[in-house]
Amino acid sequence: MVRRTRAAAHEATPRPLIAVGNDYPDGHLHPSHSHRRGQFLHAEHGIMMVATETGGWVVPPQAGVWIPGGIAHSIRMLGAVATRSVYLEPEAATRLPAACQVLGVAPLLRQLLIAAVDLPLEYPPEGRAAHLVGLLLAELAQAPPLPFCLPAPAEPRLAAACRRFCARPDIGEETADWCGALGMSRRGFTRLFRAETGLSFREWQRRACLQAALPRLAAGDRVTAVALDLGYASPAAFTAMFRQLVGMPPQLWARHAG
Repeated sequence: MVRRTRAAAHEATPRPLIAVGNDYPDGHLHPSHSHRRGQFLHAEHGIMMVATETGGWVVPPQAGVWIPGGIAHSIRMLGAVATRSVYLEPEAATRLPAACQVLGVAPLLRQLLIAAVDLPLEYPPEGRAAHLVGLLLAELAQAPPLPFCLPAPAEPRLAAACRRFCARPDIGEETADWCGALGMSRRGFTRLFRAETGLSFREWQRRACLQAALPRLAAGDRVTAVALDLGYASPAAFTAMFRQLVGMPPQLWARHAG
């Protein structure tokens, strides 16, 4: 059983997958660090905010984030968080993304992650433990991607503008507002934004609002208050955006996240 311990102490274990579980208080911060193995980080309960040099990810209990080996990342806990992580050797991770990605966690995968934490580090290479690990890897490989990534641009002026927006997101801001503030033409801004983030300005803006909304909804804030604070004209408009990105209305998501 591997709980309340650092994965780095066990990365040399001669198994393709090791599982670690830890419990953290609200507000706990893991400063930037990296692992030799790739990590799939899941919270049995609570929400995590994961950040790298290239972006940020909100990770609710219905999801987990895949972090390839060698990528420096920090983790902030929102609420009391119980992490259930698996660390994969490169040969066990060939079917997973080459970059960080939030993936949906179906009920079966969730139970496999919880069960894996109770396996001995050097579990038998055959039998029940090996079958559990094999099924976990198969479920992980087909986990669906979720739009909970917010890419961070590297261009200094655009990066500063994006940080300002994230500090106080407002869906009512228009492309023209950003063009004026940055002294750019609409065409030049549009090209630069997509080149830096891989998203259109409107797609990025919606994701930034979604990232701001998820922790508040999980904490019990009313949909109406969240929608209006983010600049939506009505709760219905916010709900339409939320359903399109997440696949369910915010009220239902909040019940699952609580």
